[in-house]
Amino acid sequence: MFDIKWIRNNADAFDNSLKRRGVALLSKELLALDDKRRQTVLELNENQGKRNASSKQIGMAKAQGDEEKSKDLMAQVSDLKAKVQAGEEMERQQTEELNAALAVIPNLLLDDVPDGESEDDNVEISRHGTPKDFAFEVKEHYQLGEDLGMMDFETAAKMAGSRFVVLTGQLAKLERAIGQYMLDFQTQENGFSETLPPLLLRSEALFGTGQLPKFAEDAFETTDGRWLLPTSEVPLTNMVRESMLKQSDLPLRFTALTPCFRSEAGSAGRDTRGMIRQHQFNKVEMVAITTPEQSSAEHERMLNCAKSVMENLEIPYRVLSLCSGDMGYSMAKTYDIEAWLPGQNAYREISSVSLALDWQARRMNARYRNADGKPQFVHTLNGSGLAVGRTLVAVMENYQNEDGSITIPKVLQPYMGGKKTIVANK
Repeated sequence: MFDIKWIRNNADAFDNSLKRRGVALLSKELLALDDKRRQTVLELNENQGKRNASSKQIGMAKAQGDEEKSKDLMAQVSDLKAKVQAGEEMERQQTEELNAALAVIPNLLLDDVPDGESEDDNVEISRHGTPKDFAFEVKEHYQLGEDLGMMDFETAAKMAGSRFVVLTGQLAKLERAIGQYMLDFQTQENGFSETLPPLLLRSEALFGTGQLPKFAEDAFETTDGRWLLPTSEVPLTNMVRESMLKQSDLPLRFTALTPCFRSEAGSAGRDTRGMIRQHQFNKVEMVAITTPEQSSAEHERMLNCAKSVMENLEIPYRVLSLCSGDMGYSMAKTYDIEAWLPGQNAYREISSVSLALDWQARRMNARYRNADGKPQFVHTLNGSGLAVGRTLVAVMENYQNEDGSITIPKVLQPYMGGKKTIVANK
């Protein structure tokens, strides 16, 4: 959440960032709210001072035997007490109104974020690998999975409705293998600490990372006021909420393999077939907590951690820098990695790697003491390392064979008991 003092001192920079996002300029509106609150605080302090002074004079008047003056002063104190109580309530309401307005403001954009209005304006940074030329007509993953007899959307719909799937046999094992491989890779090769977080979270946790209050419709709320985990970014980042960290302990790097739950509000009609956009999916998440001086370098490092998985799986991909109009609400800069899907003849997102600066840390009150011993907000980063279901899709489509079988990538074969190919159920 933004510091209103910073907005007051940097109104032009604040408004310019909102303008780049296509958001209405807010500095005047916010400062007007703060001006009202500040005036209330000023009047409150004045009335508190008058009340304290009059209270002291009551004792002096009584000591002098001046009952009339004592009664007048007591009446003044009573009146001032009522004004103070009213002022305290007014200040509380105005502070809540200001904080509510600040809570839904998106993060500032870094200067090197490209300007644009939509995903069409995202800028391609690089490509890796060459899409394979198939000697036969390629299929999409759901056709392959159904033909194998191991991917069942109809049965899932009977149990849970649309946007769910039942994987069985070797495809279920392949998805598990993908998740285990990626978790091992991020912990053993890239220094992330494996974490198993709660899947039910309090509202404060989702507020801290920015899913609440603005995006409540995208998550699932339970009957007791908790929320199903939309991404393990939430618990992993909240590992440092309300903390004062040592600079020597930074960076902290966490990773987790968890199910994630999304309502997919607003995605009606998009990716209705297959596993690209589901209500429940598995994902390996990476989160880093670091200092402002190191966060940009950490962002590039995390991007490389995600890219390496794609390269080890030998799946062609490209990297995009998201434009201002397509940037996530809580992020200052984001890279997307898109995997090549021959069945769709298109690149599709498989990972986002993002830098939030201190936007989340302020909402969580996550700080560290710098070299001078002064408290300072940490910078937070998160990224998919990778989305497991979408990686399964990419593996199936890129490793499909003419007979409908799926060749298992070399790095996954040890997790599949040495098996090299998935063939149809007999």
